[in-house]
Amino acid sequence: MDKHDFVIRFAGEGGQGLVTSADALARAAAHAGYFVQTHATYPSQIMGGPASSQVRISTTPVLSSGDGVDVLVALNQYAYDHHNEDLNPGGVTVYNAEEYDLPEGGHYFGIKADELAKSTGNARAANMVTIGAVTKLIDFNPEEIDEFIRQRFTRGREGDDEIIEANIKAVRLGAEVADSAGFNVGQLESATPPDYSQIIITGNAAIAMGSTAAGCDFYVGYPISPATTVLVWMENNLWGEGRFVHQVASEIEAINATLGAGFAGKKAMTATAGPGFSLMSEGLGLAWMAEIPMVVVNVQRGGPATGLPTKSEQSDLYTCMHPAHGDIKMPVLAPGSIEECFWAAVLAQNWAERYQGPVILMTEFGLAERGENIRRPDLSKVSQECRTTVSEGDTGKRYDSWDGSTPLPGMPIPGGPGAYVANGSEHDEIGDTTHLPRHHVRLMERRFKKLDLLKDSPYEIENADADCIIMPWGSSKGPAREAYDRLREEGANIGWLYSLALHPLPEEVLAVLKSGKKIIVPELNYLGQWSALLRMEGFNAESITQYTGLPFRPADLVTRIRERIGAGVTA
Repeated sequence: MDKHDFVIRFAGEGGQGLVTSADALARAAAHAGYFVQTHATYPSQIMGGPASSQVRISTTPVLSSGDGVDVLVALNQYAYDHHNEDLNPGGVTVYNAEEYDLPEGGHYFGIKADELAKSTGNARAANMVTIGAVTKLIDFNPEEIDEFIRQRFTRGREGDDEIIEANIKAVRLGAEVADSAGFNVGQLESATPPDYSQIIITGNAAIAMGSTAAGCDFYVGYPISPATTVLVWMENNLWGEGRFVHQVASEIEAINATLGAGFAGKKAMTATAGPGFSLMSEGLGLAWMAEIPMVVVNVQRGGPATGLPTKSEQSDLYTCMHPAHGDIKMPVLAPGSIEECFWAAVLAQNWAERYQGPVILMTEFGLAERGENIRRPDLSKVSQECRTTVSEGDTGKRYDSWDGSTPLPGMPIPGGPGAYVANGSEHDEIGDTTHLPRHHVRLMERRFKKLDLLKDSPYEIENADADCIIMPWGSSKGPAREAYDRLREEGANIGWLYSLALHPLPEEVLAVLKSGKKIIVPELNYLGQWSALLRMEGFNAESITQYTGLPFRPADLVTRIRERIGAGVTA
């Protein structure tokens, strides 16, 4: 039976090449013209512990990690016991017959991957044996795997040809075992390759790339899961005259160095996770008060405290929206896909320059290390905004009153024209400390009025006249969109609302919210944070929450949304 969609999961222990296997299959499928998305979950340790990595292969763009698994490769008994229940009807398990055995008669078969790999002359080709078995189960052309192997191991080194030959042989041996087992989960429909150039990239890499394309020239960071790979990408790529990247000793050092760079005129950025973001609170308050451009990326994970370092959660929204004491509400962008990660990073840099202040870019583990093939970003469409700076003859009143009717006063850069005073205390027009009430009133109004400059975020609105509107944010967008499409096919009279920016919201999004429609928010946290913030603004919002550390399954969302909307909203 032809199928347009398969999910293949590799499960075992950390260090067994699970991520490598899923990535290899994803890259081969993408090369063949399919759409792919990978998803991994693993413990917070270097080696060992229960882990899994999967790839979803489809003839259409992949929005989520799916509902279940079609092929499970279980490398130990624990993996089989804990993942077998996720098999879809008709799914097949390939188990490690060198590690454990299962009774006859089940929908599974064993494979001795290590033994077969050794027979090829390359004991490290065991993962290629299991990939070969998978290709047979879904009738995927093994020659596409061959091409991946040639690209991966053609490095100009002595012995490359032998490694390539051994890996290709390993794929065929795995396919032979699967063929003799007699199982098949369906045939993957032929791909229709997109008519545009693609790249396979993770969310963290897309954020780093987008920031660099938008002109980021200063990056400091402290290693913390799951934000570390942003730092690694910058260390490998943010090179050249006038650019600087450095690993600092703490998150407090990171925020202060970023502040200093923004003060000095650089397009500065740092990235962290929830625990590090908490340590940055005082620095973010200073950036808001002194009006210093900078971008802070928060790659969310489960919390509080150490929490779930390698699991996904959307539970830092309260913290990101109001990260410091006093009256403060930060600009917040929250991309919902890998492609949006790139463009959100561009927008974050431009917003920081435009309104002369800090911008928070929220992502999460569910996007950070997920791989997808996306449209290659068109760099000719990337705008690079720069802050307005002072010129000769400037009055020095950078912190004058401002109501939006005139251009934002220019920012003096140390070493250039104008006198620069960056003050965390309330200040007068030139930046000197003052406690006079009139200055606090006018500058409080100025700081919040500047947010009106940031109303150009992308958004999506469909069926806005429906009585009930689905409004996800961040990585919950993909599963929610799949659920929404299924419900629409069933005849449900529901609408769709999505904004890349959570603050400030575009006027068109606000108009839908103000209409009084019932807003249902799928989000990965316990408190229902986004719906709570919407209710604070007087909007009729409620959440569907999940706090397992794993992404939503579209089928679960369909059931839970159907329960919320009731029978009265069907067409």
